[in-house]
Amino acid sequence: MPSTILEAIRLGVWNFEPDDVQFKEFDACCAMPGTTDKVSALAERVRLGLPLWHPEDRLTFDDRME
Repeated sequence: MPSTILEAIRLGVWNFEPDDVQFKEFDACCAMPGTTDKVSALAERVRLGLPLWHPEDRLTFDDRME
């Protein structure tokens, strides 16, 4: 059974559903949307089989990360 969407695609498993991951199990991203850093963070989440989005990810310039 694949653990990430990338593995599922390689194996031809088209009905893959990732395991539920609690948002406290991975960090939010403070990079601005559309930047290379943000895209890299999203790509890393895909590689690790994590959800693409975190509710505390930075959404705008005015968002401040604690």
